[in-house]
Amino acid sequence: MRGLFCWITGEGAAGFWLRCLAGLCLTFALSSAVFPKDQSQRDTHIELIRGLLREVGVSKVPLPRGSKGVRVDPQGKLDKADADSQLSAHGMAIKAGMPVEISKLTFKPKEIVFEINGGGKKSSKWYQHIEIGMGGATTPISQQPPPMTYGSSVTLVFPGKVPAKLSVDQVKQALGNVLDFSRHSPTVLYSPEVAPQIKEAIKNHQVIVGMDREAVLSSKGPPDRRVREVREGVEQEDWIYGSPPHVLFVTFDGDSVINVHQY
Repeated sequence: MRGLFCWITGEGAAGFWLRCLAGLCLTFALSSAVFPKDQSQRDTHIELIRGLLREVGVSKVPLPRGSKGVRVDPQGKLDKADADSQLSAHGMAIKAGMPVEISKLTFKPKEIVFEINGGGKKSSKWYQHIEIGMGGATTPISQQPPPMTYGSSVTLVFPGKVPAKLSVDQVKQALGNVLDFSRHSPTVLYSPEVAPQIKEAIKNHQVIVGMDREAVLSSKGPPDRRVREVREGVEQEDWIYGSPPHVLFVTFDGDSVINVHQY
């Protein structure tokens, strides 16, 4: 109490309360930015997040890398010309028939963006922005390019504002030409390109070294957590299933499983 009293006295009581008031104003401003003021729209956002976040389906069309992804209208019509342009410019992240997961929802005035499998936008680490040097010449401390992405996005675009009332079933119907939420069978089991030992592991809901992401999703479903780390100069991703004391770690290098550890 003595330390707090001295701090208030030194700064002045008026300044102290002004800081508190500013903090409260900032809190209310952030709350209003995250949640809509309209109660019905707020309830719709909560319902869609609860019903669609982490929902698993199957991609019906190829989905591109990049921040834009593909776009559909409320009637479910895919903007195919734009999708083909994105595929040509950024490459394919998810092929048709692959299990996918909605990892994030973003609400905008005229559209809802559904991030798929972590999204298609490349993200760089903080140290990749640092450069060192002498005499005006600098060199980045990290020579590695941004990591490859394995996700995409689907944007539901409305002609006007996003409706204040919108159900989960209506959204699934609008996305139905791009994502199939009714199919949950591991389609990878029927591919002749998949090795017999991997098919057997999928049937037994196991993960083995050599699997790709599609095979792991077919075997175990989406992970509870994803963690990306740089190890010996190479960025790898861990998919984590379960919680202590029973935790499964699946480590990917690119699109291939290189290590499986069960605690």
